[in-house]
Amino acid sequence: MCDMAAESIHLNGIEMYYETEGAGEPLLLLHGGTGCQENWAHAGRDEFARQYTLIKPDARGHGRSTNPGRTITHRQCALDILALLDHLGIRKCRAVGLSMGGNILLHIATLQPDRIEAMVLVSSTMHFPEQARAIMARVPSAADQPPQEWEIMRNRHKHGDQQIMALWDWARDMKDSYDDMNFTPQSLSRITAPTLIVYGDRDPLYPVEMALDLYRVIPRSALWIVPNAGHGPVFFGAAAQFAQNALAFFRTSADRQP
Repeated sequence: MCDMAAESIHLNGIEMYYETEGAGEPLLLLHGGTGCQENWAHAGRDEFARQYTLIKPDARGHGRSTNPGRTITHRQCALDILALLDHLGIRKCRAVGLSMGGNILLHIATLQPDRIEAMVLVSSTMHFPEQARAIMARVPSAADQPPQEWEIMRNRHKHGDQQIMALWDWARDMKDSYDDMNFTPQSLSRITAPTLIVYGDRDPLYPVEMALDLYRVIPRSALWIVPNAGHGPVFFGAAAQFAQNALAFFRTSADRQP
């Protein structure tokens, strides 16, 4: 296994921070909203790194990546990731995305289908349902966030409290976003990568029926519903099984390539 390496590069008007580690073919890991690449330490990172070279970026405005314009969309983040892959000379790779990260992968896989060889989408969505918008609307302002939340966010995000406040504003303002995540069955039918869709059956944001919607319209897809699990059902105690299932899916999809 190669040592971990870290770098920040200028692309699309931001400084994007990313880390690489492991050995083998590239595997892109995309974290969830208001998280950072360090979260993968609790979601199978070590198991993935035994078989792949991991590419772990911080999305714009998250972690150590900057975002001077403050605006964040999943589509723009997808363009950022494509620019990162171009910088690294990676034409095609496997990928795992969690929530926001999975939404970014949906954009990549529809914008440039040939860039993704196979992917795992965890708690991702075609669009934001009303129950998700209701939860977004209740994200507290910075003044109302408890001290423990400030501590968590300051540990994740390294560009000061203004960065953190911008992330909370973004998470709340998504309640009014209708264009960014608005995939149709026709658009998702363009995806060529074998796709494993992972959902918790008690996800408060996205009801489990939405996993079935994705499964029905994404060609070459498989579905894993995690019992008694909520949003992002792959952390901590569930991480080992998640990594095992994701790695097995990648092996199976490679065996079935024409």
